[in-house]
Amino acid sequence: MSSEPLIGVLAMQGAVREHVAMLAEAGARAKPVRRAAELSEVDGLVLPGGESTTMSRLLESFELLEPLRARIAGGLPAFGSCAGMILLARQTLDGRPDQQQLGGLDVVVRRNAFGRQVDSFEADLDFAGVEGDVRAVFIRAPWVEKAGDGVEVLATVSGVPGVAEDTARIVAVRQGAVLATAFHPELTPDVRVHRLFVDLVRKAA
Repeated sequence: MSSEPLIGVLAMQGAVREHVAMLAEAGARAKPVRRAAELSEVDGLVLPGGESTTMSRLLESFELLEPLRARIAGGLPAFGSCAGMILLARQTLDGRPDQQQLGGLDVVVRRNAFGRQVDSFEADLDFAGVEGDVRAVFIRAPWVEKAGDGVEVLATVSGVPGVAEDTARIVAVRQGAVLATAFHPELTPDVRVHRLFVDLVRKAA
């Protein structure tokens, strides 16, 4: 692999162009992925936001669900933001019965945990592995209800409207080469979270 890894962005829903641009700025080559043949070419994959149940159905329609599960199980570095975090989780709470999970993260995620679209908010987070605060944009965001022993918690948020002031909710995790955030780093000018993922892809090669 060259010093510029090829990272795919799952192009079913969400801010695909924004993720592609951030990955390029972070030192990677990036391309949209919709087919199994395209998936087979990449060194890592970003799963963007969107609606997680719709995305899981589209993965089945495009015959990507099983190939993607197999590649993640085989060590493909993956980064999920918002709905992508939900898809990567072992289990989802408050999801539809037919929702499919990709695995890769030993976490239980609560879908739409912070409320509806009108409850969207921003917060400055202390993010492990990133120097200085990270501005996080939460839109119908999940949170991690439970993390397994092998999961590193990278960031939490507290003081959220409707949530007890002293309750810290897990909003960023890593397990091996799999990274996930409940927020949308692609919606700010800050490229550091994407750079962290690009570094994970390089190390996994």
